[in-house]
Amino acid sequence: MSVLGEQVAAALEFPPGFLWGASTAAFQIEGATRQDGRTDSIWDAFSRRPGAVAGGDTGEPAADHYHRYRDDVALMRALGFGAYRFSIAWSRVRPDGGEVNPKGLDFYDRLTDELLANGITPWATLYHFDLPQALEEAGGWANRDTAFRFAEFAATTVARLGDRIPFWSTLNEPWCSAFLGYAAGIHAPGRREPEAAAAAAHHLLLAHGLAMPELRRHAPAARLGITLNLYPVQGEDQEAVRKIDGLQNRLFLDPVLLGRYPEDLLADLEPFGFPVRDGDLAAIGTPIDQLGINYYRGYEVTRDPALGEAAGPEWIGAREVRFIPDPHAPLTESGWQVEPDKLTDTLLRVHREYPHIPLYVTENGAAYPDHVGPDGEIADDDRIGFLDSHLRAAHAAVAQGVDLRGFFYWSLLDNFEWAEGYAKRFGLVHVDYATQERTPKRSAAWYANVIAANGLR
Repeated sequence: MSVLGEQVAAALEFPPGFLWGASTAAFQIEGATRQDGRTDSIWDAFSRRPGAVAGGDTGEPAADHYHRYRDDVALMRALGFGAYRFSIAWSRVRPDGGEVNPKGLDFYDRLTDELLANGITPWATLYHFDLPQALEEAGGWANRDTAFRFAEFAATTVARLGDRIPFWSTLNEPWCSAFLGYAAGIHAPGRREPEAAAAAAHHLLLAHGLAMPELRRHAPAARLGITLNLYPVQGEDQEAVRKIDGLQNRLFLDPVLLGRYPEDLLADLEPFGFPVRDGDLAAIGTPIDQLGINYYRGYEVTRDPALGEAAGPEWIGAREVRFIPDPHAPLTESGWQVEPDKLTDTLLRVHREYPHIPLYVTENGAAYPDHVGPDGEIADDDRIGFLDSHLRAAHAAVAQGVDLRGFFYWSLLDNFEWAEGYAKRFGLVHVDYATQERTPKRSAAWYANVIAANGLR
C-alpha cells in the first residue's frame, strides 16, 4: 500500500483540473550569478555583508539550476507535476536595470520550452526579492522611479515569453520586500528606515499596477495576478489585531482588489509619509485574474507586555503590539507554529471579503532537519504530516465554497533560504550542495500520489 493509501480511507478529491506543482525563486536555486551577463541583485550584495546571512552563505552556486534545469524538469515530470512556478531574475534579463540582455532571456526561453515539452504548465513570477543592485543604489523601492523600471522589465519579459506562459504573477510577497528589507533590515537590502519601508510598500504595489497593462498587451489570454503572503491575525485586543492585520494583509489586499487603502491604516502610516499620488490607486486596482496566496502560519497578538514578545522593527506604526506564542503548537525547524486550520481561515476570509477572484495556494511548506539514511532514503515523515494537514485544510475551504484552483508546495528543491542561507531545507528533493546530486525525499513520492489521485485517499 502506498504512503498515501495509509493516511486515510475516505477520499478527499479536489476539483477537476486542479493545478498541482511546486514553487521556486531564481536567486534561491539558479546560481550562475556572474554568467551570461547577469549582474548583482540586492541579494548578491547583501549576502556578501558579514553576518547578514547564516554561515556566510551566498547565492553561488545555490542548486545550480541554471545548468541543471533539464534534470530538474525531468524530476517534475516524474512526480507528475501539472505546473511549475518559478521567478525570473531581473538582473539576468535587464542587468543593472538597464538594457536588455538577450542571453538572460534565452535561459527562460529554454526553461519554458522544456517545461512545455514535458507537459508542465509554466507559471512565471516577475519579482521574487531580487532587485538589481544598481537600482537599489539609486534608492531602491523607496524611489518611485523603480516602479516604472519594473514595468519596463515586465514588458521586456512578457513580450518574449507571453505566447507560451499562461500564468503570470507580478510580485511575490511585497510585504517581505518592503518591511523585512527596508524596516527590519534582515532581508536585502538590509535597511532599517521605516519611512523607506512605507514608501517601498506603496511603490511595489504601484509597480504591480504599472506592469499589468504590459502583461495584458503581450499576453491577452494569460491569467494575471499577484502573490501575497497572508496570515490570519487573532487576539482579544482588537486594536492590536487591527494594526497587524492591516500591515500584513489589508495593506495589500484592499488596494489590489478594492482599489483603495484602508483609512485606518493610512492614519497609522501617515507619520512615515506614505507617498500616494493621484492616479496611483487606479493603477494598483487594475483588475487581476487570479490571486496567489502564500501561507505558512498565523499570529496571535496583544498589547500586554507580560504576555508576548515585542513586535520587531518591521511592524512600523505597531511597535507596541506583542506576539503571543502558542506553547502547545508544534514547530517547524524555522520555529514557525504549525497551524493548518488557519489556512482554511485565510482562504475563507479572502473568499468572503474579496469575492469573485480565483485563488491559488502558491506557497506552503516547511523546513525540517532532513537526514539521508544509510540506504540513501530521506524519510521526512514530519514534512508529509505537515503537507497532509495543510492539504486537508485547503480541501475544507473548497468544501465551503472557496474557488481554489491549485496548490504549489514550497519548494521543489532544497535551496538558499534567504537570511538562513543553506541551513534550512524546505525541498521535496534533497540537494547535496557539494555534488549537486538530487534525491527525492519520501515526501516527494507521497505528493506524487496525491497529484495522481487529485486528492487524499
